[in-house]
Amino acid sequence: MTTLQPIEQSRCDSPELDLPRFDPAKAEAFAETLVGTLNSGALALMISIGHRTELFDTLAELPPATSQQIADAAGLNERYVREWLGAMVTGRVVDYDSVTQTYSLPAEHAAFLTRAAGSDNIAVFAQYIPLLGAVEDAVLECFYKGGGVPYSAYKRFHAVMAEDSAQSVVSALFDHVLPLVPGLMEDLERGIDVLDVGCGSGRALIRMAQAYPNSRFTGYDFSPEAIAIANAAAQRYLLSNIQFQVQDAAQIDESDRYDLITTFDAIHDQAHPDRVLHNIHRALRSTGTYLMQDIHAATDVGGNLEHPVGILLYTISCLHCMSVSLAYGGIGLGAMWGQDQALQMLAEAGFETVEIKRLAHDFQNDYYIVRK
Repeated sequence: MTTLQPIEQSRCDSPELDLPRFDPAKAEAFAETLVGTLNSGALALMISIGHRTELFDTLAELPPATSQQIADAAGLNERYVREWLGAMVTGRVVDYDSVTQTYSLPAEHAAFLTRAAGSDNIAVFAQYIPLLGAVEDAVLECFYKGGGVPYSAYKRFHAVMAEDSAQSVVSALFDHVLPLVPGLMEDLERGIDVLDVGCGSGRALIRMAQAYPNSRFTGYDFSPEAIAIANAAAQRYLLSNIQFQVQDAAQIDESDRYDLITTFDAIHDQAHPDRVLHNIHRALRSTGTYLMQDIHAATDVGGNLEHPVGILLYTISCLHCMSVSLAYGGIGLGAMWGQDQALQMLAEAGFETVEIKRLAHDFQNDYYIVRK
């Protein structure tokens, strides 16, 4: 007994075995952060509703107005509008005058919430919160059983992605994106063969086909729904220099066919991105250019601690990008694959020259200028 006491005491005194002391201030600060997170999550959902109902657009055009006046102007039910306004007021998005019981949207807020804001409209991205929430149960099951959730489970995915792409990529296409490749716009004017892999609803490619009638454009996407929308749009605009096809990018079997191949936010979603990159390399002519736009991130999570939307992107990746890839027997690359892994996979696909560029107004994306 006398020999055990000193040993027990030495264990208690050992710094290696001492448990960290509980810090009440740190705990309280974290609890406050979590409460803020709950409020922010709820606010994001309501901002999505405000965007989809065009309530923000309506408010931006009205003087201070009552809930009934706002509902009438928007063509909506007043009771729902009034409750929505409650969230907007307590969320400090909309101003409220309790004397006149009127609501107003400050111009400084409208600059980031309305369709008139163009590429600055952050309300578009709020739609991802309810979109991903709708597949939470299905993804939760994957945590236990593995596998993934197929495209068909995401009911509004293509509509939201098309809107996202329209203001983040398409709106900057001619002024910022295409000029990243020296001489490309002149080549498009003269006439070249262009392929967009993972073209979605085809907005970017249609804009290019309209601007450059001498060039020939092809769009491939895995989704029949997206291709149907793209073909309908091409017919509506009477474009004869463009075609869209349902095509699994991992099964593309073309050689030396295109002068320009583009992928806009598409590679990280692929079930087999390595095969897709190999196929792109084979389909690209020796003098051609591959323009790959993808998420700006570090491959190691430690490099993303200061990423302004890192939490959002990892969440979208977990509940969509990675899960969709795994649903089709893929590797589940995920949106945050990062520059290091992207460069490695491009090299393994056979590309020898890669230059990464960024746009001053776009903190979310990297633009890879890739050549054989």
